[in-house]
Amino acid sequence: MSETDADAEDLISHLCSGLAPDDREDFRRAAESALAASPQCWGPGSIYRTLVPLWREYFKPRPDEHPTWVPVRRRSSKLIEHGQDKGRRRRPAAGLQVVSVNRA
Repeated sequence: MSETDADAEDLISHLCSGLAPDDREDFRRAAESALAASPQCWGPGSIYRTLVPLWREYFKPRPDEHPTWVPVRRRSSKLIEHGQDKGRRRRPAAGLQVVSVNRA
């Protein structure tokens, strides 16, 4: 096994780990045939440039169901409500609230 073969196998294994389990074997076969058909695969960089576009065809991102942080408006202070803050500089109150985002 040459160094180039080892580099190719390492990259294929690394890229397979990010795929769905059902797509890994199909990607591995497609990647090996793409490398066998490509005359320019001499080193790690050219192997990468050959495999990554192919990997993008097999990659399906998982839905993003993690909460997202959004700013929350806080109620104004009692001084502001009663007009007793004349001449004072007001700083905006910053707060965060967890909001669930469903992306379809």
